[in-house]
Amino acid sequence: MIPTSDPGQSVAIAKRGVRNGLRSAAVTWLRDLTGRDIDGMAGDGHLAEPEECAPMSAAAYQGPPELTLTRVFTEWTLDPVIVLVVIALGGWYVLAMRRVRATGAEWPISRAVNFLGLGLGSALLVTMSFVGVYDGTLFWVRALQVITLLAISPMFLANGAPFTLLLAALPEDRRARAERVFHGRFARLLTFPPAGTVLLVLTPWVLYFTPLYEVVLRNAAADALAKVTILAIGFLYFWARLQADPMPHEYPHLVSVGITFAEAIFDGALGLTLIFMTHPVAASYYESLHRPWGPSIRMDHVIGGGVLWMTGDLAGLPFLGALFVRMFRQDQNEAAKIDRELDARAAEERAASPAADGADGEPEMMRPWWETDPILSKRYGTGGSHRGGR
Repeated sequence: MIPTSDPGQSVAIAKRGVRNGLRSAAVTWLRDLTGRDIDGMAGDGHLAEPEECAPMSAAAYQGPPELTLTRVFTEWTLDPVIVLVVIALGGWYVLAMRRVRATGAEWPISRAVNFLGLGLGSALLVTMSFVGVYDGTLFWVRALQVITLLAISPMFLANGAPFTLLLAALPEDRRARAERVFHGRFARLLTFPPAGTVLLVLTPWVLYFTPLYEVVLRNAAADALAKVTILAIGFLYFWARLQADPMPHEYPHLVSVGITFAEAIFDGALGLTLIFMTHPVAASYYESLHRPWGPSIRMDHVIGGGVLWMTGDLAGLPFLGALFVRMFRQDQNEAAKIDRELDARAAEERAASPAADGADGEPEMMRPWWETDPILSKRYGTGGSHRGGR
């Protein structure tokens, strides 16, 4: 304590000490809340006035303007690599459709809508709209882009059956070679359920919990390569799960349903891990931006974890819908095939023994279908050479 004989001076010193203590406490509280140092700290340890620090932050920031509802619809950018990929895939798909229709065959318009409109269209949207503009500025925007390229765009691409279209458009000799590739060992490995599932689940974990994420943020070439790779991994997964294209081995659709529910657990685990992390991913990069608007780095990170979690789970709904539609159509086709086989077999039996009908004055009864089914007849011993109609 500074000795003084003036009571007024003592009171002034005490007030100054209380004021400085409150300012220091405020600085500490703000530092703990945001997870970073306060840019507005004055040289004497006091908080500078807002007009003193705002110009400094604004001058250091070189990114896009503040994200508003209007800019969600008006901000656009150009992603040359994605544009080239979309033009190449879209152009090939349209030419292949024309070649198939030139032979007199039909190609469902729904498949074209899935591949061209929903698949390639969504990939363009999340790389060239406001998502592409702010993917290097906000963590949650990049999270939205990643989950779309991994779980939404490739689902529609796979539902467009591009490999089926490829085989239909190829000449007969080249088609046979391509079919051998689709039924080879490498294709069998890629479409094995655990292989694609592990790739899909591990991709975001590897991206966010290794130095790769910050490399992607700082390097344009790595960014472009990561987007294309994520899209390819997602397509590989949905090729095996939807089974709309040729497969080396077809698995029951219930396997895909079970895998989908298991993935929901991993999506939740990833989101919760990012939400409750004490140190945000690529914090040094986001701090170096000096972004003067929007949520804090910590809150941006929390929002991004929620986007990955919820969007990943919501993306499973249209996938399950497409899966159940394929299951229903497959059951219908199998039932129609069995009916045709039973009708053909009954016609053969009548033609082989025309005199047997009405031999005892009564028409012969047709045997129940389960007695002639090749699987059930072996299981229950109902197959054989004896005829029905006792």
